[in-house]
Amino acid sequence: MFTKILIANRGEIACRVAATARRLGLKTVAVYSDADAHAKHVMACDEAVHVGGSAPKESYLQWQRIIDAAQATGAQAIHPGYGFLSENEDFAQACADAGLVFIGPPASAIKDMGLKAESKRLMEAAGVPLVPGYHGADQDPALLRREADRIGYPVLIKASAGGGGKGMRAVEKAEDFAAALESCQREAINSFGDDAVLIEKYVQRPRHIEIQVFGDTHGNCVYLFERDCSVQRRHQKVLEEAPAPGMTESLRQQMGETAVAAARAVGYVGAGTVEFIVEQPGGYGLEGADEGFAAGPPPGETAPSGGSGPRAAGSVGARFYFMEMNTRLQVEHPVTEAITGLDLVEWQLRVASGELLPLAQDELDLNGHAIEARICAESPDNDFLPATGQLAVYRKPPAASFEIGEVRVDDGVREGDAISPFYDSMIAKLIVWGSTREEALGRLDAALAEVRIVGVQTNVQFLRRVLATPSFSQARLDTALIQRESARLFNQDPIGRDMAVACAVAQTVLAERDAEGHDPFSRTDGFRLHGVASRRIDLAYAGQPVVAKLRYLHDGLQLKVDEGEAAPLSVARQPDGRIDVRYAGRRQVVQVFRRGEALHVFGGAGAAAITELDVLSHSGEGAGEAGGLTAPMPGKVVSIAVKAGDKVNKGQAVAVMEAMKMEHTIAAPRDGVVGEVLYAPGDQVAEGAELLRLGATDK
Repeated sequence: MFTKILIANRGEIACRVAATARRLGLKTVAVYSDADAHAKHVMACDEAVHVGGSAPKESYLQWQRIIDAAQATGAQAIHPGYGFLSENEDFAQACADAGLVFIGPPASAIKDMGLKAESKRLMEAAGVPLVPGYHGADQDPALLRREADRIGYPVLIKASAGGGGKGMRAVEKAEDFAAALESCQREAINSFGDDAVLIEKYVQRPRHIEIQVFGDTHGNCVYLFERDCSVQRRHQKVLEEAPAPGMTESLRQQMGETAVAAARAVGYVGAGTVEFIVEQPGGYGLEGADEGFAAGPPPGETAPSGGSGPRAAGSVGARFYFMEMNTRLQVEHPVTEAITGLDLVEWQLRVASGELLPLAQDELDLNGHAIEARICAESPDNDFLPATGQLAVYRKPPAASFEIGEVRVDDGVREGDAISPFYDSMIAKLIVWGSTREEALGRLDAALAEVRIVGVQTNVQFLRRVLATPSFSQARLDTALIQRESARLFNQDPIGRDMAVACAVAQTVLAERDAEGHDPFSRTDGFRLHGVASRRIDLAYAGQPVVAKLRYLHDGLQLKVDEGEAAPLSVARQPDGRIDVRYAGRRQVVQVFRRGEALHVFGGAGAAAITELDVLSHSGEGAGEAGGLTAPMPGKVVSIAVKAGDKVNKGQAVAVMEAMKMEHTIAAPRDGVVGEVLYAPGDQVAEGAELLRLGATDK
């Protein structure tokens, strides 16, 4: 076993690897960028080396600096984590050439599986079933369009060197193909330095099921069961669980053995994941797998020409197809750890140091059910646009940092840290285990309800809504679940305006009581020896003004919200700091955090933000609005689709921005005429920056 390793990554995965290394008695070296000088992963390691500027291409992608750092600190091996250099065969080979162990597969395996088109050709030769598609080297746009027409819409354009949902577009009809191809290629070249793509049939009602495989240097290879990653937005995973709901033992064995065959075909060593699309012709389950399942085309059918894989027409029951192999540890590996009781990072370290796999296939067992939720800085109601800001409040449910247990939190941030535009938007992973799926679901919702994040928008409440949908709770899973359940998932208000206002007012009342003490002659809360006092509190909720009228009665408080009925308001502080609010027949026990004028309410029903306005300080605002279109997040302008004088319609795409490694289309907020374009492609812009000015159209 090694005595010191360098971790060539940042954030939660660097902290995760460091935790296992510490448990095994290994010393660790961190690398960090300018933005990460005081990051959690730096403090989690024994040593740290600065490798460059904040942008990944200036630091975490500078592999020669990382190798130099390993050699200078005496590290014997480098763990790449995931993302960045984890699937870069040149880096893996450079490590070997420098006398360092790359804790991952050999460079040849990364190369074979790194390009999606080449990996599919290898898998086809190995007899692994493929989705119908085009995986050829000819990248002429006209040819790609003809291949898409031949395959039949909808099709999926995928960056050949891609991953993580980047460089991927679903195309519903032929007239949208050219624009989608350009966007996909542009995102691919920016993320991976390679704009080659492949075209595949977009499988209807697909499940995304992946198999965890592990190989050692002695020729042994096993599969550690499956994970279901079907719940996705923008082709990126949101919730992952293991085992896959509805999986039969027969199908599990067939998919596992196919995954091992794929790994053996490239001489795989270490942790890897073979990802499959599972077609569900008869519904949303894997029923019929034992009787009607077949990997590959039905009897009598052959693969179509032109580099395509086998067809699924006429299939009965569930059928799986190879999608890609990730030659690294996956973000969702903790759910496999939870159901197997194993530490996969420890397995990586042992295999990389030349040891045999700790267990053989017949010694592996799965136990219970685990689900992982990715907590991200983003706005689900605004097309999942990434968000930035400071974690003014960051409170987690009680959990071990990475130990296998009922509730686990993996993160790389602390309260007070900033979420920057340079890196991925994921804040943390919340993983729960239960003896059954139903138990795990309940435990995950309860844990999410205890998460408190203030200072940056997150998807926490969205995740809770996903768990509550009939589709997810009843395991009717496919990659379109979020779209299918959109009416239940977006623009929801679980607490309700009046109750949220009552909670905000209650917090204000308690804060004033605390500040004034208990001397009745110094109180300024409206108390009168005779008569009734009242006060007006101006608020904003969901962007709309709200007036709360609070009356101080001799027997308690009374609250009226806008023109509604006045009702008694009761508030009491609990020993744990939460407040018990009763208003208009409802009761909520909540926590309220103030940040400036904003009051953030968290309770069992959900969360809400209310702004307490100082009317005088906001007087005159809005009088000089220019009617422009502003950037919804900080990032880089990729393209501008309009020029001064152009007429635009509400919803029309006018610009494309790149933030947190993804492209985002910016649409016109209303009809108008472009008066002036203020930025050009390549410019960096701040959140809220005016991109262009819109004037009214002539009537």
